[in-house]
Amino acid sequence: MVHGPHHVASIIADLAFPPEASSLRRMHRKLLLDQLSVYQATHTDEAETVERFIRFVASQPECFERSLAIGHITGSAWIVTPDGSEVLLTHHRKLDRWLQLGGHADGDPDVIAVALKEAREESGLEDFELVGDGIFDLDIHPIPARKNEPEHLHYDVRYVFRANGHTDFTVSEESHDLRWVPIDEVQTLTTEESMLRMVRKWQSSLSI
Repeated sequence: MVHGPHHVASIIADLAFPPEASSLRRMHRKLLLDQLSVYQATHTDEAETVERFIRFVASQPECFERSLAIGHITGSAWIVTPDGSEVLLTHHRKLDRWLQLGGHADGDPDVIAVALKEAREESGLEDFELVGDGIFDLDIHPIPARKNEPEHLHYDVRYVFRANGHTDFTVSEESHDLRWVPIDEVQTLTTEESMLRMVRKWQSSLSI
């Protein structure tokens, strides 16, 4: 069931700050909860996903830790060229799929900083500019069981970064390959709806 913004606000009020949580931990989650509230107000067609995110963050004090077995917050970067015509994708080594760059929060509640760190580490590029002032996309997806790690969910928060200066990347050990892909050719590498949704969103932003 999809609810409106007032219902989502009540979830934050009811769940975000259980009395047993420390004030610091409450504040850490509030940073993301505030971003999620703004995103929900401008993406009403994604209200169900936003509500799932809010419920998860509000009810899980350890949501930024990868040790939380049921799932955890991850931060991703939709990295575009200076003119916005291409996006940097990784052929992910573990998942064997073409994806945006990103990774685990590992306890950091500043998910923008997480996404930026992953962008730098996985591309070798350094000079990035955040495009917009908030969340670009949200996705909740399962990660298959691997070795001693059970199947779990990634609650992925995505932001847009523009690569300034040179765009010559370095392939890290996280990837089979990296590639600058023209926006209208992303569909030749992946049919995943979450990837194609980001393509549509970015194309729409370019036409404004």
